[in-house]
Amino acid sequence: MISVEGLKVEFGVKPLFVDASFVINDRDRIALVGKNGAGKSTLLKILCGQQKATEGTVSIPNDCRIGYLPQVMILQDDTTVREEAQKAFADITKMKERLDKMNRELAERTDYESAGYLALIEKYTTEHERYLMMGAESREAELERTLMGLGFLRTDFERPTSEFSGGWRMRIELAKILLQKPDVLLLDEPTNHLDIESIQWLEQFLAQSSSAVVLVSHDRAFINHVSNRTLEISCGKVIDYKVKYNEYVVLRKERREQQIRAYENQQKEVADMKAFIERFRYQATKAVQVQQKIKQLEKIVPIEIDEVDNSAMHLKFPPCLRSGDYPVICDEVRKDYGAHTVFDHVSLTIKRGEKVAFVGKNGEGKSTLVKCIMGEIPFTGELKVGHNIQIGYFAQNQAQLLDENLTVFQTIDYVAKGEIRLKINDILGAFMFGGEESDKKVKVLSGGERSRLAMIRLLLEPVNLLILDEPTNHLDMPSKDVLKEAIKAFDGTAIIVSHDREFLDGLVTKVYEFGGGKVKEHLGGIYDFLREKKISELNELGQIGPTSPAGNKTVPSTSESPADQSATISKALSYAERKEQLKQKNRAEKAVKASEAKIEKMEVRLKELDELLMIPENASDMTLVTEYTSTKKCLDEEVEKWEQLSEELETITQNIESR
Repeated sequence: MISVEGLKVEFGVKPLFVDASFVINDRDRIALVGKNGAGKSTLLKILCGQQKATEGTVSIPNDCRIGYLPQVMILQDDTTVREEAQKAFADITKMKERLDKMNRELAERTDYESAGYLALIEKYTTEHERYLMMGAESREAELERTLMGLGFLRTDFERPTSEFSGGWRMRIELAKILLQKPDVLLLDEPTNHLDIESIQWLEQFLAQSSSAVVLVSHDRAFINHVSNRTLEISCGKVIDYKVKYNEYVVLRKERREQQIRAYENQQKEVADMKAFIERFRYQATKAVQVQQKIKQLEKIVPIEIDEVDNSAMHLKFPPCLRSGDYPVICDEVRKDYGAHTVFDHVSLTIKRGEKVAFVGKNGEGKSTLVKCIMGEIPFTGELKVGHNIQIGYFAQNQAQLLDENLTVFQTIDYVAKGEIRLKINDILGAFMFGGEESDKKVKVLSGGERSRLAMIRLLLEPVNLLILDEPTNHLDMPSKDVLKEAIKAFDGTAIIVSHDREFLDGLVTKVYEFGGGKVKEHLGGIYDFLREKKISELNELGQIGPTSPAGNKTVPSTSESPADQSATISKALSYAERKEQLKQKNRAEKAVKASEAKIEKMEVRLKELDELLMIPENASDMTLVTEYTSTKKCLDEEVEKWEQLSEELETITQNIESR
């Protein structure tokens, strides 16, 4: 699909990479990896035509459509969420306008037998079939599914984009790119602004998409689930591994071990040749052999060993003061913003030394509870911070509080104490501030660089309660490993707000799930939580009210007082209502499952028809085309019906749970 040959990119004296050659094929899911500064984002910009290479060619077919999501982009603020997302259908909208124009012309003309009229009918028919096959009739349903998959609510669709943060607006841009269904998707850190559920939805979307994908991400779990191929930029070369990310890590290690063994054998061979030459250089009887050895030595091509990024290092938090046994205790905590309740009835206890995660969709109150613990905002209920607690807090706005007139080195030098001051350059290198980068002033750093610098400063401060709000958004994998090891070795307590499953895996022993105004505690690691959550969704059944030993409804006793009898009758009525609601729920669940079965059956048939239409001799078979069009229309109608049934089921479930 896209062919890259002999690519070379230079910035200054040393090139980023040279002689890069590879091909992006249909349905490739490529993880583009390498340390920060290796040239990953640059390569994506070259592939989408935003930047030119120093040398080499990038061959892209004329009909190949590319969708590119950069890390930073200029966003529009003059539309609603729905209107902005609908811009993805600009081509379909233009096609609809052409069809309408042709339709009007057909209605106005009367020369029904002329060649021009017949040609217009044929053009209209071809264009209309193409319009239907592009899924134009179901675009609104697809738009809503995509926006909701990325975390938006239906109530958000008509809100102006200016009301949303930069991260949420980046989600809109991602939705637009996905809705365009390009042939090749180039995604640069798409998960930076997504929560766990949205990341999982994106994983499934990319797995089912027919587009080829080239992906840059520091989320190990995400790229491993999505990728089936890995391109590594290392030592100025682009190396192609035909495996997913986890397998690439193993192969890369084996490759380097083989290179080391081959290099050692070559060095031994060279040493033996040189020793032979020196020993017999002046013996006439060995002159021919010496000359042969000299020629062999000149022909040897030195074996290169792939460099390994050794910037990552082990780092520990400084010793901290022992805190009380319970650093954080919440009892019936509630937070309201006007008429909106963020959460209520929050009761939790975090013990000394625990590492816990706050997870959930964006906007469910994770950062709000953190601010309550910090004492930054008012709330109702009781929240106690334990004895001798020293809080180290990292949030995105922490980066804005750095002194802009200091250099990177000075910022860290002012907080480093003891022996750690001797390792400042190593620490800065581990977080991508090596060499001349450490002499930069804070005021010239990007937002991501400032966040990393604020994280380093926090790592060097003596605290016993760490609160980290999305700490990994701007860290590459080696830097995340440094931070993860430091937190694991930390002898204090840690609260981590994060969507990065790989980072949380093996780090936290308890997960607090935020959603629906509630906070639920889950014991175990992050993957235990995800498995448990899936099971709980499948077994979400309400408990029926009190029954007698025979299984019949409890009836009021005649010995009760009138008031007691009235109360009992009221309970019985309540039970009858609840039973009726449960029946409604069962009927709704059956209707949803039946609709899902129909959708699955039609999707299978559409796939079969699609494969049949790909065969050249079937391309003009109007029977297949008609069946494809009618099946697609029925599928779209059934999807809309399924959405209505699902909403009804959700309403019934909420009514049952609220009683």
